[in-house]
Amino acid sequence: MPTPRSRPVVGVQMFAQRFSATRRGARLARLLASLQLVEWGHPRGTDDHDRATIVVAELTANAALHGCVPGRDFALLLTYETHRSVVRVEVSDTHPARPTLFPPTQDMDHGRGLVIVDALAVSWGVRDRVGPGKTVWAECALSTGRATGLSSPCASVDRVTPGAGLPF
Repeated sequence: MPTPRSRPVVGVQMFAQRFSATRRGARLARLLASLQLVEWGHPRGTDDHDRATIVVAELTANAALHGCVPGRDFALLLTYETHRSVVRVEVSDTHPARPTLFPPTQDMDHGRGLVIVDALAVSWGVRDRVGPGKTVWAECALSTGRATGLSSPCASVDRVTPGAGLPF
């Protein structure tokens, strides 16, 4: 008789919301995403929280500034895949133009959003969506020390002070 194999528990948590395609809508999306990350165990001020929040801020700002179609909103979808330790950020708008990554020059006062996303996310891209427009997505890797907000998995190891002896 074969031994039964247990399947790992796969957890996926989601947050979805539509926002007005305005600067105020982009700001609200960033604030609510920040709160959701805290709810998922990634406190403010940690690398994981800040990285994902900045990616949300850049993608939603792009949707409000460049993806704006009068009378249309943009949508934010956050997916936290606990088994992969990844937060996927998806921002959908109805504008048909696809964003392009190009290095900005020093005299430009815009054009750095996707450069920042490219630096902070492990991967990102653009895909078509049902209906008009596109979805810009990015995946942010999270550390394994999520419950305590530790930025390194080794940070949770108990340290033995020199000369203190071993605890056994």
